[in-house]
Amino acid sequence: MVRVANGVTVVIGLGISGQAICRHLARQGMLFMVADTRAAPPGLDDFQKQYPDIEVYCGPLTALDFTNAHEVVISPGVDPHSPGLEGLLERYNPATGEPMLVGEIALFVRAVNAPIAAITGSNAKSTVTTLLGEMASAAGVNAAVGGNLGTPALDLLADCPNAELYILELSSFQLETTPRLSAKVAAFLNICEDHLDRHGDMAGYHRAKQRIFYGAQTAIVNADDPLTWPEVSVSHVQRFKASAPEGDDWGVAQKDGELTLFHGDVAWLGTEKLAIAGLHNYANALAALAMGSALGFAKVSMCQALASFKGLPHRSEVIARVNGVLWVNDSKGTNVGATLAAIQGISASLEGKVILLAGGVGKGADFTPLAAPLAECAKAVLLFGIDAHRLKSALSSSVSVQVVNDLTLAMEIAWEIAEPGDCVLLSPACASLDQFINYQARGDAFRSWVEQKQLQHNDSGSRV
Repeated sequence: MVRVANGVTVVIGLGISGQAICRHLARQGMLFMVADTRAAPPGLDDFQKQYPDIEVYCGPLTALDFTNAHEVVISPGVDPHSPGLEGLLERYNPATGEPMLVGEIALFVRAVNAPIAAITGSNAKSTVTTLLGEMASAAGVNAAVGGNLGTPALDLLADCPNAELYILELSSFQLETTPRLSAKVAAFLNICEDHLDRHGDMAGYHRAKQRIFYGAQTAIVNADDPLTWPEVSVSHVQRFKASAPEGDDWGVAQKDGELTLFHGDVAWLGTEKLAIAGLHNYANALAALAMGSALGFAKVSMCQALASFKGLPHRSEVIARVNGVLWVNDSKGTNVGATLAAIQGISASLEGKVILLAGGVGKGADFTPLAAPLAECAKAVLLFGIDAHRLKSALSSSVSVQVVNDLTLAMEIAWEIAEPGDCVLLSPACASLDQFINYQARGDAFRSWVEQKQLQHNDSGSRV
């Protein structure tokens, strides 16, 4: 048994977040050590060169005695219920009044001196976080953007010490070890099955997400998804929806023949002025507008930022239109909810049919919610990857389904069957790790193939 020295903070995990935690503790002059279950964590040699006096323990956490530890700070990728950590969430630290086991965001909240705007959800949180950051910039607000997206939150404190606002994307892994976020504005965009291997069931996943509202002044929620509504007391609640607003909601409705973003009965911006497409993206825009409005950003600045926002790579990203066929890269659609949003958002404004490319590692998800919308809007579904046959079982009674070896073959078949007005949509509803190193590589492969086909088509002047 390895006994942690008296008063020492233990950092669990030596990944990106773990190293950010270490840098923060070093800046604070705190005594700390590092523990990692891997025998040789990536980056260990560089870490030990940078911190030669810091003790690093590699091995099972069950061999550590935390009795005398000041605190245990866990990286998001480590389950707080891992063997060896039992009881730490229930044991309180007399120095902080918080559980003995916390995450990086708890340290951030203690140290930050500016308001926090926080975004969570199963899908679209990176899009809304990035868009809100651009709205802040347009409004002349010195905002630092990061968290689960880009720069770790604790590094933002060092990199942007004079920030007037910190805009954070937060995952369920980060929130479950955050006792009280106290955000000025907190948005919960949506929820669907994801990370059940970590949280046990939807109830556990939902509880973790709900922590974004602890101490919040204003909540931004999805009017169509009651599970996003705060279960703790929040002074102000604003709702958004991808349909006509009711009361003071943010919504989208027709005005003079154009689909328009509204706040209550006040028109804000026509969707024809936007560079993003699809009802799901309009909902994302409304969520960002609601957050920006609650933060006091000027309307004209927010609308300017929104009009120029082109979205993020791999998130309903329009790659090309060839022979009248739209090719859309939604490789970030790694769960059923994300793919459902992409299908419904894109098909709503499509003249033709959707050809869906899907498959990969399903993470035990239930794919049947995809069947009904695909029955209405899909020409075909082309499946690849380790869970292709599970998807086929869920969808084949509703839509034409074909299982192929890989994404490349799926794209080749899609090219042959697509007609003008159709959309070929890569939105896998699955993780990518069976055939790609990550979802970005999967999306890049799609983009590269489509762009090459587009070049060949332009050179030949006909279908190739």
